[in-house]
Amino acid sequence: MIAWQMLRFALGGLAANKVRSALTMLGVLIGVASVILLLAVGNGSSQAVKNSITSLGTNSLTVSSVNARGSGSAAKKLTVDDAKALAAATDSPSIKSVAPVVTTTGTALYGNISYTPGSIVGTYPAYFETANQKIAQGDYFSNDDVLNSRKVAVIGSTTAAQLFATEDPVGKKIVVGGTPFTVVGVLATKGSTGFNDPDDVVIAPLPTVQNAFTGFGAVNQILVQASSAEATTTAQSDITRILMGTHGIGDPSKVDFRISNQTSLLTARESTTKTFTVLLGAVAAISLLVGGIGITNIMLVTVTERTREIGIRKALGAPKAVILGQFLTESTLLSVLGAGLGVLAGIVGSQFSIVGIKPVVIPESVLGAFAIAVAIGLFFGSYPANRAASLRPIDALRHE
Repeated sequence: MIAWQMLRFALGGLAANKVRSALTMLGVLIGVASVILLLAVGNGSSQAVKNSITSLGTNSLTVSSVNARGSGSAAKKLTVDDAKALAAATDSPSIKSVAPVVTTTGTALYGNISYTPGSIVGTYPAYFETANQKIAQGDYFSNDDVLNSRKVAVIGSTTAAQLFATEDPVGKKIVVGGTPFTVVGVLATKGSTGFNDPDDVVIAPLPTVQNAFTGFGAVNQILVQASSAEATTTAQSDITRILMGTHGIGDPSKVDFRISNQTSLLTARESTTKTFTVLLGAVAAISLLVGGIGITNIMLVTVTERTREIGIRKALGAPKAVILGQFLTESTLLSVLGAGLGVLAGIVGSQFSIVGIKPVVIPESVLGAFAIAVAIGLFFGSYPANRAASLRPIDALRHE
């Protein structure tokens, strides 16, 4: 019965100051919604990166240049000859296919439409299988196209949409950086990671891109496909052995290249995105703290305004516990109502993409944010409630 009375008095106190109560709940709402949304964005980013990396396949290896350690001479860059040496190694059955890659940027033109794709890639046909690039329309270019340096290109779905809208791109000509290319295929959509769009790309034969854009020097990286996921470790050893030979390196500690597999990339990216998520959660938690401070201020004002009421109730015999319970109930109700609305706002907000990322709600964040908000209401409401319960009846009745 006493609990019901405290709840009734608390609801009456909140209803008597609707605007003030609403503003206090708004602070808690923003805090809870921020925690849920920002953690969902961090989790969504992590999922997108994970999907992007795993979509390349578990047997893909990426070779890139690095500075040689402990060497006084300049590091040798990766070249097409290195890729050919890897592809021609008959004593390395663990290596299934090899694709040297150069990347650049440029503006693509189709009719009166001008668009700059995210990247222009020059490579071999083996690139498509190694990078798990499926074709949606048309076909890939061939090894014969590479040998004859033909000006053909396969474009991503984003690039196709920007240049051609609903028109079929296959067979059409586009001009990239002043060089005409015939579109022979459109890649299937892979989906954005939130930071870059793998579908915003133009892929052409390596010699064609080198001749038109980058020159016939170093390549950016070499993609290698191992014969199976289980053979990646062996393939990595074979790649190291072969490239040490082509680069004239005798000491394994002084290699001027790095080999990355999808597992190591995934581990590194997950570590980064977890740090990013924790940072977002910490920033959002500040909003909850601000909401708690708001509860303290509002409850202190409430105690001051209702001092005479408190004095009358205490003079009529209301014990300290009842007064304490009433004001604690009010502050807790503010938190519960604000947190409930915050959870609803956070879940609704997570249904929309934010900065290109589809948020993925973490159930624990919903429960945690709600529980913390309620705990904050109890904690920050305890001081005003205790102050109200500790007033002497005579002092309270004399209060103006």
